[in-house]
Amino acid sequence: MLTLTDNANTIAATIVAQQSTTPEAGLRIHSSGTTDEPRFSVTVASVPEPGDEVIGDEELHVFLEQAVSEALDDKVLDATVDEQGAVSFTLLPQPA
Repeated sequence: MLTLTDNANTIAATIVAQQSTTPEAGLRIHSSGTTDEPRFSVTVASVPEPGDEVIGDEELHVFLEQAVSEALDDKVLDATVDEQGAVSFTLLPQPA
C-alpha cells in the first residue's frame, strides 16, 4: 500500500485544508497521459470517485484511482515546498 512521509502528509493536509472545507475532502492521485512511462496527477477532491481506494487517517484522506493504487502499491510519497512555495511530490521505493 502507498505510504506517505511525514512531510507529504503535512503538505497534503495543508493543501486540502486550503482548497476545501468539506471534512470528507482529500488528495486524489490519478493517472494522466497514456505513455509507456506512467504519469500521475494530484488534485483536491471533495469525495472519492467510484472505485477509488481510500487511505489515510483523520487528518488526511488520500483517494487513489484503481490503476494508480496498483502501480503505487510498493511506493512512498514524499513532498517538498521550494523557496517560491511550489509543491513537488516524489515517489520513492518502500524500504525493504
